[in-house]
Amino acid sequence: MPAFPGNNAGMTQPSATTSPPIAATALPLAGILAALATVLLWAAGLAVTRFGVTGSLSVWDVIFLRLTPPALLLLPLLWRLGPGFAPGRSKPVALMLLGAGLPFICASSIGTLFAPTAHAGALMPGSMPLFTALLGWLVLRDRPGRSRLIGLCLILAGVLALGGYHLFADSAGLWRGHLLFLTGGLLWATYTLAARQSGLGPWHAAAVVYVFSALAYLPIYFLALQPRLLIVPVFEIGVQAVQSVLSGLLSMYTFGFAVQKLGAGRAAAFGALVPAMAALLAIPLLGEWPEPITWGGILLIGLGVALASGAFIRHNHT
Repeated sequence: MPAFPGNNAGMTQPSATTSPPIAATALPLAGILAALATVLLWAAGLAVTRFGVTGSLSVWDVIFLRLTPPALLLLPLLWRLGPGFAPGRSKPVALMLLGAGLPFICASSIGTLFAPTAHAGALMPGSMPLFTALLGWLVLRDRPGRSRLIGLCLILAGVLALGGYHLFADSAGLWRGHLLFLTGGLLWATYTLAARQSGLGPWHAAAVVYVFSALAYLPIYFLALQPRLLIVPVFEIGVQAVQSVLSGLLSMYTFGFAVQKLGAGRAAAFGALVPAMAALLAIPLLGEWPEPITWGGILLIGLGVALASGAFIRHNHT
């Protein structure tokens, strides 16, 4: 998954407010391609993370490689824009660091030790709208409409079907991965709401999260977690480093572009494709063939995400 899996919905809200109205019947090809590219990058990030933790790298190496390249690229930007902890912003910025920073990256990466990519794609991006709606209702008193509520119920049904089946049907400890993926969804929902209240632009927010998370993690990594980077294949290191930039940073641009061309609701609706795309990528890349119950959960969650994002609502303006 991208370093900010589903990750960019909260960070690209400013773009949505400046995009021109788009007719419901006129969807620009460039916007569709950008949204599909974003889905591919997010799904590939999940598969590549799973590839890393099941190969020669330790999960701690994978976390280091997910954090460090984007942090180095964004450090000059943070230096120019400042740390972001202005008066009145400290609480939301701290919640952003919790929701999309080191705790989120640890939960999403460690979860792939216990459960396959298809489960990660279904449970983590799939649960993000569910937790975002729940937190929005508890904190902001934002009640979902009927279509969105139906979508959230479908997501919950898919999560329960997928997680419940494997909880009782096997003893491989998949529930540990499921719990971590759901924790990642809850953390990202926290980030989404905090990012809206922080007043930071999308790139400034990314710089704050990546750089401060890397500064917190690097001393722990080098002093206590036994780095293996000098004894593992360079290819595996390169794959993780490249995916951290592609799925973590490039996907921010492609999603922002999709929001400008399609509107926030339609762009977010493409996130419904992430679970299926992650499962499909895992077949050739990792040899992981999802079970029928997994495909059923993916279908329910994907349809729920589409409904919750307003994909089937016809309107003239986004």
